[in-house]
Amino acid sequence: MLTIEKVDTGNKKQVKRFVELLHRIYADCPQWVPPLNIDAYNQLNRKKHPFHEHSDVDFFLAVRDGRDVGRIAAIENKPFNKYHNEKTVDFYFFECENDLETATALFNTVFDWAKSRGLEKVIGPKGMGPLDGYGLQTLGQEHRQTMTMLNYNHAYYQQLVEAQGFEKEVDFVSCYLPADKFRIPERVEKIAERVMQRGNLEIKKFKNKKELLVWADRIGQAYNNAFVNNWEYYPLSPREIDFVVENIMTIADYRLIKIIVHGEDVVGFLFAFHDVSAALQRAKGKLFPFGLIDILLEMRRTNTVSVNGMGILPEHQGHGGNALLYYAMGKTLLEFQQFVHVEMTQVAESTEQMRADLKNLNGVEYKNNRVYRKHLSS
Repeated sequence: MLTIEKVDTGNKKQVKRFVELLHRIYADCPQWVPPLNIDAYNQLNRKKHPFHEHSDVDFFLAVRDGRDVGRIAAIENKPFNKYHNEKTVDFYFFECENDLETATALFNTVFDWAKSRGLEKVIGPKGMGPLDGYGLQTLGQEHRQTMTMLNYNHAYYQQLVEAQGFEKEVDFVSCYLPADKFRIPERVEKIAERVMQRGNLEIKKFKNKKELLVWADRIGQAYNNAFVNNWEYYPLSPREIDFVVENIMTIADYRLIKIIVHGEDVVGFLFAFHDVSAALQRAKGKLFPFGLIDILLEMRRTNTVSVNGMGILPEHQGHGGNALLYYAMGKTLLEFQQFVHVEMTQVAESTEQMRADLKNLNGVEYKNNRVYRKHLSS
């Protein structure tokens, strides 16, 4: 018999079941990278995660004959709906055994949850903020997950989701750039040089992590303001901005964080991170006693860098800022003499300029994450 349980987030045993189901579903999957337990549990902690301060989320488990076989979350992002004048519910944390009955029961729970609140459209996978990866992976499952920045799922998930009547909303593409092809095109160099000669915009160089942290608040404000024209945008609360910046700064190497400044204002940024996926797999969600040490060592060992997070304030777009960021990051990556692979992750197909940039940088599309939509009948 199949039943759906609503998770009581104050019940530690239920929360643990929700979090640990992942580890059983991907137990035999060498490409999957487990999230850190501290992050996974925080998402269900209504006191710690800032998203819960302004929006509603409920978590559900599918149970068959006493055994957990699936999970999902229904999310009403109130600032998003207000900003876009929509009545949308998001689904996220969908995990399921290869069983259509279970998937249907989970999604029907989300649909009923949405209708009870007068919501008219379901979007997802879309989580509780910009640090949650977008979309269901529909291409590239044979490649290891890019840390936990990019969603990963079994290939059969696509069939289970589309069987519920979902249609494509937007694709997020990730590109692979082999080091032997990673060269800044001459055209990009010339544009960057012209921008630097004009002197209106310049790349801020950090001497150390301490100096980077001094700029953290300004970087956070730029992060919030850079995506106002993007499909997924909503105005982040001050606590959410702090939450995002704190998470980025925790794993940031100051040399791999590039920002464009106009005077003392941050108007653009490009984030890259050492890919520590292998260490995260070995940690199995646990930072202690050895997980953190292994992650720090992996930052020296890894030959892959992940570029995830680029934005320029709308009023400064079209003035060569993209070229300036690529030029600065490209020089840094080549100077490292550590990286053999460069990944550009989660570029929305709707961002035409960035898609064109990736082609100019010889990027090869090798992963795709699809966000779906479904309009609910009354």
